[in-house]
Amino acid sequence: MKWTVVVFIGISMLFAGATAEAVPPEAQVRVVHASPDAPPVDVWVNGVPAFTGVEFGQARPYAALAFGRYRVQVVPSGLLEPVVIDARLFLRPNKYYTVVAVGLLSEIAPLVLWDRNNFPPLSLARVRFVHASPDAPPVDVAVTGGPILFADVAFTEVPQYIQVRPGVYDLEVRVAGTDVVVLSVPGVPLDGGTVYTIFAIGLAFPGMGDPPLQALLTVDAFSKFKAWLPSLDGSVRLREPASPKIRSKGRR
Repeated sequence: MKWTVVVFIGISMLFAGATAEAVPPEAQVRVVHASPDAPPVDVWVNGVPAFTGVEFGQARPYAALAFGRYRVQVVPSGLLEPVVIDARLFLRPNKYYTVVAVGLLSEIAPLVLWDRNNFPPLSLARVRFVHASPDAPPVDVAVTGGPILFADVAFTEVPQYIQVRPGVYDLEVRVAGTDVVVLSVPGVPLDGGTVYTIFAIGLAFPGMGDPPLQALLTVDAFSKFKAWLPSLDGSVRLREPASPKIRSKGRR
């Protein structure tokens, strides 16, 4: 299966009241749409549209915001109501955050993550797993034919990051404590000096509808020394933001 790697680079955004004279310490924020039955959405920050037309399974690049308190509201794309999420966030300076819209639309809620985006050494990749499938049971994430990397992870749980040697990994998502595979994720490329997040999104069980259970891989940060190095397949890739197209569907 072909994987398209989604790379995030901080993008400056101007909001009402910002000035050019003084630049306060900033936080970096991105959004991920993981609510399987929700339509495309717009995300408003302090009354200003910040991310528009965000579709299910889409992750948007980081945006820079001055540290402080913010009101974040989510509405159907192109509309002013209904407000399906209305949350207050406090952003600390020089920190990275991911705000994930999780759950079915009737119970949609924000899952706010702190992203550990300082670079690991070039000899290691750092990766974490986010369980964002609302109907999936607790799961284990394992290397196919190998060790368990993340054990007994329930919906909205996010285990600690782990560090692994660079390589291409075939992964399995299993019902926790069993050998029952609910999602196969082959060919996951993990480069050294790079930080990744693997999201499990979608619906796990037949009869729940679409979209089915699938994986979304994001490249959250990478060492500047890796920007022009050959990739694992031998090609040279200029690392720029790209549209998320990673899909590895589970069994229905």
